Amino acid sequence: MNASARSTIISLFLIISILFLFFKSCVIHNPKPDECEVVSAKVVSIREGSTFDIQFKTDTDNVYYINRGLEQGLNLDSLNAKVLNKTVTLHLPILTFGPSTHIAQLAVDNNIIFTEFEN
Repeated sequence: MNASARSTIISLFLIISILFLFFKSCVIHNPKPDECEVVSAKVVSIREGSTFDIQFKTDTDNVYYINRGLEQGLNLDSLNAKVLNKTVTLHLPILTFGPSTHIAQLAVDNNIIFTEFEN
């Protein structure tokens, strides 16, 4: 094998490896509390998003979501009563380029409303 072919193979391998690591870092799987950024925000609206997600809009116009929250047994009416117009604490998994908008844990006044953390 000549040097040009060897360089091409090594370059392709490196590119594929970097892409794999990049996309793997964008997948949220089994988040841990120490891998999250903790954010406090006042919830001003709650709505159903795509694919049964529950979206929370804050007073700073940020939108966070619980992935497939409706499929996990959460109810919009119940959430409205518990968190609407209240300051919540969110745990947001940190990805390669900063925190995601995916909610790993949602709490109000130290009462956990939703969590993905395993005990």
